Amino acid sequence: MKNCVIALLASCLVAFFPRTDGQFTNGISSDPTVFGNVFSYWTKLRSGWDLTRGDRAGSITLPVPENGPITIQPNKSALVIIDMQNFFLHESLGGDPLGRAIVPTTVNLIHAFRAVGMPVIWTNWGLTEFDLVNMPPAFLTGFSRDGTSKTTFGSDMGTVVVPKSDPSVPATSKTQGSNMTIEAGRTLMRGSWNAQPWGALHTEQVNGVAKGTDFYFNKNRLSGMWGPGTPMQTWLQDNSMTTLFFGGVNIDQCVWGTLLDSYYKGYDVILVDDISATTSPASATAMVNYNAALNGWRTNSTDIMGALQKAAKSH
Repeated sequence: MKNCVIALLASCLVAFFPRTDGQFTNGISSDPTVFGNVFSYWTKLRSGWDLTRGDRAGSITLPVPENGPITIQPNKSALVIIDMQNFFLHESLGGDPLGRAIVPTTVNLIHAFRAVGMPVIWTNWGLTEFDLVNMPPAFLTGFSRDGTSKTTFGSDMGTVVVPKSDPSVPATSKTQGSNMTIEAGRTLMRGSWNAQPWGALHTEQVNGVAKGTDFYFNKNRLSGMWGPGTPMQTWLQDNSMTTLFFGGVNIDQCVWGTLLDSYYKGYDVILVDDISATTSPASATAMVNYNAALNGWRTNSTDIMGALQKAAKSH
């Protein structure tokens, strides 16, 4: 009886899921070019990989130079932007100029993903009082500004003076027009100014969420996918996402942590080099580049932009 039930379940799975890449027996394909199972699989092509899991209608092939091209299903793919917040980027808060430099390229890629109907996901530090109570000492130490517990997560960051015409830069003697004073808020607390996306990214995020093309998820660790389940992961599961492109800051910390946890949980992971930055030494980026290529793919927005724009014309 038990064997009959197993056989029935297997036959139902095979009937329900696409199987154009080869016959699945008890959930496993007999085709040597198919990697995975009836629930989730890749198909190795003569050149590159098919990540659509048999759902090829409207698929897009991206010319990823190394170990590519890759064919993706837009309905199951998303761009993930990580920690591009005032805390990490704004000059008044000691933010990284390298992070600010990638913002125009990031905006361009956001627009390209939206144009083909692929969602944009924002996952940023956004702590609650409960998070503070449960924050490990190692994290509290790492985010202390002066080596004491008084200046770590949840501490008041004071005020910053910025031009009314452009709050993304600090006010100086050369600033044209009037200035305004902004409460930076408590360090990386949910809803604070310092936790908002920086500059043009804030406008992109707010407008994108309002239009339903973008989705915003707070996180309380380096990784937006840490733990048995996060708001971001729940959304990915509910919307049958399989393929994720990553960018943000820092490439070797929060970007890498989110990518790696996504990889552990079975998602296809693609690191986008030119929308990622870090304040760490070059060796840290080299480590990420090496391992990201082993876990999935590395690409550059210039590699894939043409294919995305072409797909948008027929979307």
